[in-house]
Amino acid sequence: MKYVGLDVHKLYIHGTVLDENGKVLKRGRFEYTRDGFEEFFDGIEDAKVAMEAGYCWQPAYELLEDMGHEVKLAHPLKTRLIAEVKIKTDAKASDALAQLLMMGWLPTSYVPPEEIRRLRELVRLREYLVYERTKFKNKVHAALMREGIRGRRGIFAKKRREFLNELEIDEVNRCLSVIDVLDRQINEISALIRKIAGESQEAKWLMSIPGVGYFSAVAILAEIGDISRFPDAEKLCAYAGLVPSTHESGEISVRGRITHQGSPILRWVLVQCVWSHLCHASDTGLTRFFYSVARKRGRHKAAVATARKMLKVMYVLLKEKREFRDFY
Repeated sequence: MKYVGLDVHKLYIHGTVLDENGKVLKRGRFEYTRDGFEEFFDGIEDAKVAMEAGYCWQPAYELLEDMGHEVKLAHPLKTRLIAEVKIKTDAKASDALAQLLMMGWLPTSYVPPEEIRRLRELVRLREYLVYERTKFKNKVHAALMREGIRGRRGIFAKKRREFLNELEIDEVNRCLSVIDVLDRQINEISALIRKIAGESQEAKWLMSIPGVGYFSAVAILAEIGDISRFPDAEKLCAYAGLVPSTHESGEISVRGRITHQGSPILRWVLVQCVWSHLCHASDTGLTRFFYSVARKRGRHKAAVATARKMLKVMYVLLKEKREFRDFY
C-alpha cells in the first residue's frame, strides 16, 4: 500500500508518496493537468491519496477517482491543528498529509456524491450571476444619480425600460445589455432548479415552511447533502457554522459569536428564509422566537438565532419525512 499526500494549488500540485513504513518513495511538484497527474502517479498502484478540501479540490478528486485511487478529503482546519509544526512549505504540507493518512489520523471532510456536487455547482452559479447582476444594476443607479435622476423605483421592470432607453446614456445602455444577458442565464438556471424542487420530496417538505421557496429548499439540500450523516440537529447546526464559539478555562466558560464554519451560502439562505418567514407567518413558534430575541438583542442577532432554530426544524422534517404544518 502506498500513501500519497497532495498539496493542491491552482496551477500546480506538490506530492509526497510514502510506503507502509513511512519511507519517502517520491516527492515532487507537477502541473494541475491530467498529464501531470498521470506522470506523477506512473508506477504507483494500490494507493490511498489525501488532499485538503480547498477551493480547487473537486477536479483533482474526480480525476484521481477516475484513475482508480482511493481519495480522502482532509478537513483543512483540523489537519492544521494536528500538524501545525509540519506545514511550513508545500513539501512539508504534502508530507504531513501522507503521514497522517498512513497513521490513520487524517481528519476527513464530507465528500458529497456526484449528483449533489453538480447541484451545488448549479446553485452557486445562480448565486454568482445574481451577485454580478446586482453590481451592474448599482452602476445604473449611480449613472442616473450623476445625471440628477433620483427616486425611481422598479426601474428595471419591463414597463420602465423605455424610460431608460430614451435617456441615451452610454454607460446605462452598456450595463442594460449585460443585465439582459444575465437575466436570461438566471432565468434558465432558475427554471431548472424549480424543476428539481418539484421532483424532490425533500424539497417539498422544506417548502412547507412559510417563507422557504424552491431555490432556498434546493440550496439547503445541496449544501447539507445526506441528512442521515448528522446524528442530531445540533450537529447539523455546527456543520452550518450557526453554533456559538465556546472558550473554556477551568470553571469559566465564555460563549462568543457563531463559528462561521461551513458553507456561507447555507447560512445566508437560512437567514433570508427567516426574513421571508416573518412576512408570511405572523404566528408561528419561529416568529415568536424571533421577536422574543429581537427585543433583547436586536433584529440581526435574532435573525441568526432564528436561522439556527429553523435549521433544527428542517432537520426534523427531513428525518421524520413530514411537512411543517404538523408542528402547529
